[in-house]
Amino acid sequence: MPTLRLLLVALAAAAGFAVPAQAEKADRNKPMVVEADRSGTLDLQRQVLVYDGNAVVTQGTMQLRAERIEVRSTAEGYRTATALGAAGKPASWRQKRDGVDETVEGSADRIEFDSRSDTLRLVGASTVRRLRGGAVADEITGAVIVWDNNAELFKVEGGASTAANPSGRVRTILSPRPEAAASAPTAGTPLTPSRSLPEPR
Repeated sequence: MPTLRLLLVALAAAAGFAVPAQAEKADRNKPMVVEADRSGTLDLQRQVLVYDGNAVVTQGTMQLRAERIEVRSTAEGYRTATALGAAGKPASWRQKRDGVDETVEGSADRIEFDSRSDTLRLVGASTVRRLRGGAVADEITGAVIVWDNNAELFKVEGGASTAANPSGRVRTILSPRPEAAASAPTAGTPLTPSRSLPEPR
């Protein structure tokens, strides 16, 4: 059964969707802190904040890093953020998963966050990794990756070839679940033949 479930997840990933990964729910109620090395402006009338130079947005376990970050607030209290990387230094994002010892991190030329739809969009040489106990468990690469936190899924799109992804194809690498790995026979352990099979003739 675990093998079938893994196969179904792999097929879903090939169709454009990957492993569910809901973000830490408590992060939504934490204050958002924005810092940078260089200039920063806050336009109270337009509700726009722009920070340049190693800019960092932190909200609970969520952390967004980029060369330039723009944060906009709506009248309803929602926020959108756009993080732009620099040459050789992409924008990055990291957040703990809810209820498990796992973290999801990603990088791209541009990262867009929308609190109203609770989505994260990574555009240009995008990579997302799920870390389990600090080790990479799953990895997704593509031109565009969208994380829909409400639906608990990633969607990945292909695109033009890049240095990081010369084929331009979407790619997902899935590791076996810890319980599946623990139940698998280890190297050097002899397998017991089934008594229900007929003896060879």
